[in-house]
Amino acid sequence: MTKPSSSYSGMAGRQGIADKDLIDYRSDTVTQPSAGMREAMASARVGDDVYGEDPSLNLLEAQVAELLGKEAALFFPTGTMSNLAGLLSHCQRGEEVIVGDQYHIYRDEACGASVLGGIAMHPLQTDARGSITVEQLAAAIKPDDPHCAISRLLCLENTVGGVLQDQANIDALTDYAHQQGLLVHMDGARLLHAAVAQDISPARLVRNIDSVSLCLSKGMGLPLGSVLSGTKAFIQRAKRMRKLLGGGMRQAGIIGAAGLYALEHHIDRLADDHRRARTLAEGLAAIDGLTLDLSTIDTNMMFITPEPEDHTALRLFLADNGVLIGGQSPSCRMVVHMDIDDAAIARTLDLFRQYYQ
Repeated sequence: MTKPSSSYSGMAGRQGIADKDLIDYRSDTVTQPSAGMREAMASARVGDDVYGEDPSLNLLEAQVAELLGKEAALFFPTGTMSNLAGLLSHCQRGEEVIVGDQYHIYRDEACGASVLGGIAMHPLQTDARGSITVEQLAAAIKPDDPHCAISRLLCLENTVGGVLQDQANIDALTDYAHQQGLLVHMDGARLLHAAVAQDISPARLVRNIDSVSLCLSKGMGLPLGSVLSGTKAFIQRAKRMRKLLGGGMRQAGIIGAAGLYALEHHIDRLADDHRRARTLAEGLAAIDGLTLDLSTIDTNMMFITPEPEDHTALRLFLADNGVLIGGQSPSCRMVVHMDIDDAAIARTLDLFRQYYQ
């Protein structure tokens, strides 16, 4: 799996294309609320969530906790804040997080845990599928020595760049971490994609993991929002961290209602995104001048590598014709989501073929 330097670098603009004609592959965060979701938002029961009085948000948190097999959950405006609050709730200053070097928490969240929490990060080199091993973890855990940071938390991620993580390896890492006295946090931004792709319940994927951050704005239609889950005691501390970070909201049930709608209507349909991504990937892989590893197309995300001389020109050609792709280098990210249908996939393939003919 070819990895970009950042998931967010080089994102092309809209180039004046009307929204209705735009096919936007830059991320599945660009999805728009469906008509049914907008109706649910408009009729949402709301209250002050800082006081714990928003019925829609309370129900969403309870449903996410049940979905993931955890005791409690807490809504956050962003996944970055959800992960950060999780790390701050698990770790004290001078303690250490062990994390994959390609994982979002280490690479794409401005090292907030270190900057704001005084938490050290020990990155482990991930393999081509984004995995780390028990052997790497064992070598990274520090001895009980005042010269060292205190190894406190293992951070995992699923999916990693759209690639499914082997469940047996996740279970082995989690078991070993617990044996060594570490806690385990899962950045499950696209955990529902992993569950749908494998036909495994989300709760099974995180059965022994202590805390999970689940994003609802990636491919699910919500305009914003992530939910952090764990034990009741952990969530109580996370609520304090959320306040400290400025994430307490008032009548957030408008978003809570969107989340409830997504849990009911938008999980199973993720399989359509995966199917369309496979169709797109197979079509692109057949084009001379593009490199794409089909073995990494497990869900809705792919990375295509044009020749260096085509990198900018290809993106501009596509943008001029109403198709936006990620501008990362050397590999451009493309993410299929609920606002991209079969006709959009066909149109995209036609444009790529036009460029390379």
